[in-house]
Order: sequence, then C-alpha cells, then structure tokens
Amino acid sequence: MQPIEPLALNHSWPLVERDARFAGGIVHEAMPTDFLSIETPADCRIIGTWRCHLADETLEWNDAVFAIFGFPKHPPIRAKTIACYAHDSRIAMERLRAHAIQHRRGFTLDCSITALSGAARWMRLITAPEVEAGRVIALHGLKQDVTHLYR
Repeated sequence: MQPIEPLALNHSWPLVERDARFAGGIVHEAMPTDFLSIETPADCRIIGTWRCHLADETLEWNDAVFAIFGFPKHPPIRAKTIACYAHDSRIAMERLRAHAIQHRRGFTLDCSITALSGAARWMRLITAPEVEAGRVIALHGLKQDVTHLYR
C-alpha cells in the first residue's frame, strides 16, 4: 500500500459527515452492550467497535475487534496492536491519527494487518474523535474485516 499525498486530506473527513461514515450514525456508545458483530449476507464480514482514551492510551474493544486481530479477550495494549499493522499501514494510520487529533476530524483507512495467528488480513478503520470542552479526549469508531476486497 503506497500512501497517496496529501494523505491526511484524502482520507480525512469533517465531523459533520459522521452520519455518512458510520452506518446510520451509530458510533461506539450507541451500540447495544451485547453487540458482537454485524454480519453481511454474503460471507459474514465482521464489524467491531473500539475506543482509545488519549490520556493513557487504554483501548476498549468489543468481541468482533478481538476476532479481527485474533487476540485473547484480555485488555488490549495499543503497542501490541500497532505491531500487527504492516509498515506502510502503520505509518498511514499514525499520520491520520495525529491529523484527527490536531484538527478534530475523522478518517477512514484500509490497513494491512497480521493477526496473532499469522493470518494476513485487511481491516477498514473508521475513526472519529470524541471532543470534550473543545479538546479531543478519545478516538472511537469501527473496524471491519475487508480481506475479501483484497483477494
């Protein structure tokens, strides 16, 4: 995956577009507590919800995100998660993450990852900042296994 310049503007979107980027505007806190995944009729593609608190970089994942990464259901550690990203995907994601925090914008990016099992996967990352008192306090959104699009 070769980044397209300027990466931040090609993949970044303003928060007013949230409803168009998340199915029906549904974001992490609006998901039912028993939500595990959304299955599409074709081949049960997994969509999971996540949140990253910026103060301490703690992550919250639902079961579907654990399945995408193949991690055991223990509190995920961001550094271990980042290590699953292919080099180019990691660079693109970190650039967009910094842009999202600085400019209070969301972003969408397809990332190449290697699950804990060693399986190569593609994951669509849809991210929006959570803003409190004019400051981004967390990032949250959806992660979807889109490997089928890259085969």
